[in-house]
Amino acid sequence: MFLKKVDGPRSVTLPDGTILTHADLPAADTRRWVASRKAAVVMGVLYGLIAKDEALKKYALSEEEFDGWCAAIVDHGTAALKATKLQDYRQP
Repeated sequence: MFLKKVDGPRSVTLPDGTILTHADLPAADTRRWVASRKAAVVMGVLYGLIAKDEALKKYALSEEEFDGWCAAIVDHGTAALKATKLQDYRQP
């Protein structure tokens, strides 16, 4: 068995005890961003699994879009990342 060489840690442990690995991150060609995929990318960056610059480049995200995901999670949790709930959590 061969392990692919990666920069940084192979896995990180989140505060709730779950383990996040590179395999848990969405594919680089992801076009349909559901809340769970957005949350996985944000958690990967926040806990040091993947660098922010690398994530922005890999997933073709703007810095503003990624920062919006981070703010939504901090303010309201992962439910705020759902497209159907966007207006409920948007500031007036």
